[in-house]
Amino acid sequence: MNLHEYQAKRLFAEQGVPIPQGDVASTPAEARQIARELGGKVVVKAQVLTGGRGKAGGIKLANSADEAEAHAKQILGMDIKGFKVRRVLIDQQSPGIVQEIYLAVLIDRGRRLPMIMASAAGGMDIEEVAEKTPEKIITAHVDPVLGVRGYQTTYIASQIDLPRDLWRDFHKIVFSLYECFKNNDASLTEINPLVITGEGKLMALDGKMTIDDNALSRQSRLAEMRDVAEEPEAEREARLTGINFIKLDGNIGCMVNGAGLAMTTMDIIKLFGGEPANFLDIGGGAKADQVATGLRLILSDPSVEAVLINIFGGITRGDEVAKGILQALSQVETAVPMVVRLAGTNAKEGRAILADAAMETAETLSDAAQKAVAAAAKATHKTTQE
Repeated sequence: MNLHEYQAKRLFAEQGVPIPQGDVASTPAEARQIARELGGKVVVKAQVLTGGRGKAGGIKLANSADEAEAHAKQILGMDIKGFKVRRVLIDQQSPGIVQEIYLAVLIDRGRRLPMIMASAAGGMDIEEVAEKTPEKIITAHVDPVLGVRGYQTTYIASQIDLPRDLWRDFHKIVFSLYECFKNNDASLTEINPLVITGEGKLMALDGKMTIDDNALSRQSRLAEMRDVAEEPEAEREARLTGINFIKLDGNIGCMVNGAGLAMTTMDIIKLFGGEPANFLDIGGGAKADQVATGLRLILSDPSVEAVLINIFGGITRGDEVAKGILQALSQVETAVPMVVRLAGTNAKEGRAILADAAMETAETLSDAAQKAVAAAAKATHKTTQE
């Protein structure tokens, strides 16, 4: 779950990270009032769960309350990469910016450890920095038992040429950002930029935070921060049903049980020349109604030209999956070809149910993937001919 900038920065501040004074407005009049209380010189920032706000005109400087109100009027209601702006953050302007720094705490999955990442090239897209000038990215892994150590922040500060008189404050900020990461079960806490102000202080001007969805059951306060209005409708319905759904750019819909099997299925599809249209994991022990919801979500995507259903039954039963498929097809009329591969618990019973419905089945994943890729290619060719 991603948080808005203002939510992330408030959590940072709770741990001691310095942020600008500010508040959130949902109307131009509220923006004006906040700007007046802050002295007039503010920055008006669109609050949407996507990047590129500045380039889209979603971040503007104002030198008076009137100007802040006018900017808020322009920004509220904007569409930024498909996200409608419903709130703006009104932050006090920084007293000058001498340098912009990138700082984040995230998970290094390869090392299975939290990692501090920093760069003197702050304010830029960190992926671009990593691609073109990887030597500008400095990292340090954190032992969860020991936490952030002073020698680590000293090393990072020296490598990014941070002025020595700011090293102590930098250590406090890195320590606080890590505590925020740890205490909130985050998978990412990011400040970009962390600036050296004209007064020679460090301040977090922007913030980004991603919470591990699997930890929300013990983070009720954070769960209440979810902005459901910004969630794609299909992903919201999937979440409420208890399945995982992520839209991708291909044309072969995938339904599987288990994240590992989902990754494998997408890899096999690509191996045979296809492109997955989604990641949909019905999880273990899914019932027929969850299967039906999953298939209905896949078929609601107009780019889907074939569907591959790959179920390895353990707790999940093949006959339940088969019933769910037929339930979905009774609700949604479709001509999209489907290939079903069932293995494991009650797979034989499931295949028997599907056989009565004259559905395409496969014994192996390779066979199923090749059939799905061929079906999608045939559908694409037919569309091109038309």
